[in-house]
Parts: sequence; C-alpha cells; structure tokens
Amino acid sequence: LLQSGRHSWLAGLRTLLLNVSRAVTRDVLITFSPTAGPSRLNTTEKGRAGKIHLPREIFRSLGNQTVRVVVTVLNIQQLGMFKEVNQTAQVLDNTVVGITVGESSISGLQDPVQLTFAHRELPQGVTPQCVFWDPSKGQAGGWRSSGCVTQPGDKGTVCSCDHLTFFTLLLNPALDDSTAKALMAVATAGCGVAMAFSSFTMAFCIFIRCRFRFEETVRINLGLHVNLAGSLFLLNLAFLLNSGLSGRTHPRACGVLGGLTHYCLLCCFTWTALEGCQLYLLFVKVLGIYIHRYLAKLCLVGWGFPVLVVAVAGAIGSYGEYSIQTMDHQLIAQLCWITSKHLLVHYITNCGYFGLIFLFNMAVFGVVTQKSCSLQGTGAVQGHRKPWKVALVAAGLFCLLGATWALAFLTYGISSAAVLYLFTVLNSLQGIFIFIWLVVLYYPKTKETTGSLAYIIRHDKTTTASQ
Repeated sequence: LLQSGRHSWLAGLRTLLLNVSRAVTRDVLITFSPTAGPSRLNTTEKGRAGKIHLPREIFRSLGNQTVRVVVTVLNIQQLGMFKEVNQTAQVLDNTVVGITVGESSISGLQDPVQLTFAHRELPQGVTPQCVFWDPSKGQAGGWRSSGCVTQPGDKGTVCSCDHLTFFTLLLNPALDDSTAKALMAVATAGCGVAMAFSSFTMAFCIFIRCRFRFEETVRINLGLHVNLAGSLFLLNLAFLLNSGLSGRTHPRACGVLGGLTHYCLLCCFTWTALEGCQLYLLFVKVLGIYIHRYLAKLCLVGWGFPVLVVAVAGAIGSYGEYSIQTMDHQLIAQLCWITSKHLLVHYITNCGYFGLIFLFNMAVFGVVTQKSCSLQGTGAVQGHRKPWKVALVAAGLFCLLGATWALAFLTYGISSAAVLYLFTVLNSLQGIFIFIWLVVLYYPKTKETTGSLAYIIRHDKTTTASQ
C-alpha cells in the first residue's frame, strides 16, 4: 500500500535539474508540459508545451559557484496540494510550476522571469491571472499576484514575475452560477417594476403638459422626458423578452431579438445624451435659442440614429446567441445579443458610445454647477432657491442615468460581484428614480414652475434666475 501510494504521489510530479555555473552568458530556456514534464529547450517546441525564460540577471550574483536549477511541474489534482480556501477560480490544467535556483531566495528582479502557459482559446467570461503561492496568506496559504504581470494571448498567456517560487495561471470566471442566477432574478423583477414606473412617468408628463400652460422651453423638456421614459420602457421590455425567449427561438428570430435589444439600449443612451445637450443649451447658450420643430428633430435623432448603427451591425451578422458559461462549460445564461465573434461591435457601439456620452454629461454637470455658484456669488438669484440645489436638480436626470450605467466600467472579474449587484439594482430601479424626480420637480408647485430644470437666464437691467 505504501509503495502504491508513493507511485501515485510521484505520478503528479515531474522535475528537471540543471547544473548551471557562473559561466552562463545566455538566458536559460526550458519547456514544460502537464503530461511530459519539464525539459531543456534546444529547438523550437510546438504543440501545447509551455516555456520558461530565466534571465542572466539571476546568475550574475552567484560568483564562480555551480548551482542547481530545479524546475518542478506539479499536477495538483493528483497531489491534493495548493488548495486555497473558498477558491472560485480554476487552475489551468491543474498545473503548478515551481522554480528554484540554488539555495537562496531570489526576488526583486529587474529583468523578470517569464513563464508562458500554453492553452487554447479561453471561454467567454474568463479572465486569466498569473499568481504565485504564498504560504503566509490566511491559515493554509493562498494565491497572490503581486510582482507578476499578466499578458494574455490567443494561444498562451505570458507571466512576467520578479521572483522565483511556485507559479500557476488562474482562470477567474466573471460570474459563478449562483451569482448569475441571483443577478438574473434581481434584473427580471426590477425590469417589471421599471416598466410600470416608466409608464407612470410618461402618463404624468403628458398629463401636466396638457393640463397646465407652460412656455415652449418647458414643453420641450417634458417631451424629452417622455421619450427618455419611453426608451427605458422599451429597453426593459426587450430584456424581459430576451431572457424569456432566448434559447427557444429560431436563429434568425434570435438575431432579430438581439438587434432589437441593442437598438433599445442605444436609444436609451442617445436620449440621455439629448438630455445633456438640452441642459447645455439652457445653461450655457441661454438666449436666442429657437429651432423650428425642435422636438421633432430631437426625436429623429433619438430614435433614428440607433437604427443606422443596428442596421450596420446586423449587416455584418453581429447578432445571435450569446452564452455565458462556467469554467466546466455549464450554461449560466443564454441571451440573444451581439455574438462573441463580434465583441468589437459591443466595445465600439456600447462601451465607446456611452463613454463619450458620460464624459459629455459630466462636463455639462460641471458647467451647470459652476454657473449656479457664480450666480450665487453675485447675488443674482431671486427667491428662496439655492443655486447648488438648482444645479443638482438640473443635473439629476442625466447624472442618475449616467452614474448607474457607468458602473458597468467597474465590473471586472469575480472581485466585482458587489459592483454587479449594485449596477443591476440601480439600473433596474431607474424608472422609480425618474418618476419621483419628475414629481418632485413639477408637482405640486406647477404654478411656480416657469420652466423645467432651472432653465433660462435673462440679461436685462438685472440678472434673474428661475427654476
């Protein structure tokens, strides 16, 4: 039994020993494989063999002594070693590579050690991370990434580390199964609530627009709010249809549903940008603003521009089934969206487009705040309203929308689970936020409301500002 247990233990350990002297003038190159173990690199290796590059800097401080370079390849699944408590990431091929040179500990290298972990194309939603084993982490040790730089590639990931120890490549899933299901449940429930309050928002804006007499600027603002609420309603409806029908539809129907969802998302972003443009015109341009059929032209941009983007993306076949899987290839969620082969379309039309909108809206918010503060300093504001409150009300709508969508840029890897929850909850509740904001802004002080969003500054003999 002891002999068989020893054989099983050794089956997962393969070691290469090299005697290296001070006379080394070249970098040492070694290959390693989970099946074949490490070996000296003499020719160009092909296949799935990884590579180790030991720089000359390591051997310069050895003097004239001869040292032993030990490269160990471990199969941790067979050995039952290097198990971190509550570890959610998977070790690539269950392989850990240990490197030692001589008897001393080597760290702080200027020219780093490079390990190339060979692998096939990684699944979607997986982030590779170069780590080393730290025995002092926690009670039983754990993985750390300090001192290591990860350079992912299509056929392998290069780990550049400034020290020698036991290394591996962790594959971090962006979402685990339980988190994904919880997020889908929260998003589904929130979308239903958002649709209801988006309907209330549209009804409320239409009611006060017809019930009370406002000047043209206020009517345009109310029209903008109606269209923004409408785009949110359609976006939430498209998401509910997507989550309910995906996986059970014809590929062409899934492509249409994916394009529809993308269109609604772009409409939401575009109307957010138009709200920011309107604020810019009201607070910066101030006077002499008259555009014939202004609201109709805004509608042409808000609903028409996304059509062009979706048409181009659809023409190159960007829409279809998009699957989110765990590391063991279990399906977490399946949506009709931009396929994984056309992620560049997502980065340009969604991430890039919204990034520009968010930056513009934040700039408008800064201008509005500065202008209100300057009015406060000159004493030009009449009534009991404080300029900073006016500025916050003016920026409320696009700041709420922009800030919540901007959280998507902070979601990266498994460590962002809390941000994912926050992003899902806040964006699911946008309809409630907008409805409450508009009710507070327009009602019951409709008699005092001479314009929405703290709108026009007139320069007569005295400067006045009204809501």
